[in-house]
Amino acid sequence: MVWTKLSLACIYSREKVTTIIMNIKTKIMDCTLRDGSYVNNFQFTLKDTKKICEKLDQSGIEFIEVGHGIGLGASRNTKFKAKESDVNYCKAAKESTKKSKLGVFAIPNIASLDDIRKAKDNGMDFVRIGTNVENYKDAVKFIELARKLNLLVCVNFMKSYVLNPNDFSILCNNAYNSGGQIIYIVDSAGGMLTEEIENYYKYIKKKNKKINIGFHGHDNLGLALKNTLKACDMNFSIVDTSLQGLGRSAGNCSTEQLLAVLKKKGIGTKIDYFSLIDFSEKYIAPIIKNKHIKSIDLISGISMFHSSYLPLIEKYSKKYKVDPRRLIELVSKVSKSDAEEKTVNNIAKIISKKNIYKKSSWKKIYNHFYINEQNL
Repeated sequence: MVWTKLSLACIYSREKVTTIIMNIKTKIMDCTLRDGSYVNNFQFTLKDTKKICEKLDQSGIEFIEVGHGIGLGASRNTKFKAKESDVNYCKAAKESTKKSKLGVFAIPNIASLDDIRKAKDNGMDFVRIGTNVENYKDAVKFIELARKLNLLVCVNFMKSYVLNPNDFSILCNNAYNSGGQIIYIVDSAGGMLTEEIENYYKYIKKKNKKINIGFHGHDNLGLALKNTLKACDMNFSIVDTSLQGLGRSAGNCSTEQLLAVLKKKGIGTKIDYFSLIDFSEKYIAPIIKNKHIKSIDLISGISMFHSSYLPLIEKYSKKYKVDPRRLIELVSKVSKSDAEEKTVNNIAKIISKKNIYKKSSWKKIYNHFYINEQNL
């Protein structure tokens, strides 16, 4: 076939019309510089921050999250120290962007209210308040302050699956009434099924149609992309992604893959796709040292086990020479919300003494099977 200037013009024209007609309603929030920092031990430099923010901004990504993976105040209040201070990360992001909305993550009792004020003073547009469902009351004063500061306030209910959809919808409504503007369903363990995401969404909307809903998913069972696409199909207000899927545990939904599928479906995003993937391959891909599918991640997803507790699993699996995957399974049956050290120790001891799994034991391949996990 001979391609004429006219036929090429028709193709480009048709593509443009499709983009206008099928423009995506869901916003994309890239968290490479926040959640992705788990992969390099929270060592993004100011140069990294500027370079990545600049490219995301130029490419058309509307929301960019920056800072320590655990959030504001983490270098001060945890053993995990970031390369730069919270304020410097905010300043670097602000200096290198023109259009994108910039934001930070904050977990009450790690972050302080003053951290929120400093984030606002240094150019941030939004804050995401991260809280476990059982600790929601700790988040209220953070929500209220952020609203007073005219920040866009997202409430991230970590380990959302701990509550059933109805109880979770009640909590979301409480967060909305407290001032939360976007309420997140968070698949912290990367184990929620697509139909579960849909069910939680429906219960929230049934409780209060005015609630704007976001989704943050991890990829332990390889469902982050599918679940994020479902969120887009259902017109969630915002979904989280990261370049190369960089993130805690098995990672997040890949920004590149999500945009590729939307592109294939003929859904326009106004994002410069080719420029972004060129940048990602050159600057982000080299950060990834180990991308194979890990059995620990899979079992954590199946068991709905949050990876922040993997250091305890490693400690007692080694002590009693038991299979950490079996330990994860049994600890999760006690609680999907928490993994108390006493509980982990007792269950590991029982597995070892009773020899429950005769062929399962500690193996060298499990050494340091987690990467830079927070210990909350």
